[in-house]
Amino acid sequence: MKKRKIDTRTITLMSLLIALMVVFTRFISFETQFLRISFTFIPESLMGILFGPFWTGIGSAVADTVGMLLFPKGPYFPGFTLNAFISGAIYGFFYYKKELTWKRVVMATLSVTLIIHMFLTPLWLGLMYGVDIANLAWWAPRIVKNIIFFPIQVVATYYLGNKIPYKQFLSKSLTNLK
Repeated sequence: MKKRKIDTRTITLMSLLIALMVVFTRFISFETQFLRISFTFIPESLMGILFGPFWTGIGSAVADTVGMLLFPKGPYFPGFTLNAFISGAIYGFFYYKKELTWKRVVMATLSVTLIIHMFLTPLWLGLMYGVDIANLAWWAPRIVKNIIFFPIQVVATYYLGNKIPYKQFLSKSLTNLK
């Protein structure tokens, strides 16, 4: 069994992506009590390409926790940290050491949209605020946001993911990181 090595370059890049996730979530986003529109998926997808499901999940959970501790926008709820871990793991599963194709990006984005944005997040919000999640008026903004944002997220992820020279980084730094 090989011992996993994480070098300084890897830690630095992961920290930079975590910091970007915090900034995108806490400062460059539109947020209401029940809905958030942000571009956090960009650093999270890049982390998935570079680090795989486990480390991307951990990095996403760390970003959520750090963002909540330093810049709280509401009460802490561990379900959202779980959401961050799961979405990071999904991106890592679909992107790590794989060619970034349209199909792969659509499948990853669809998985995160359905599992996180359309199932878990409404569940957590319903538990936190006692909202009747069967009410169509509560779902309308969420559905519209996801329908509009889905193609934007797919196109941005595909083009940014294919423009980053991550293969060079992977060959130099992450040969032993699994």
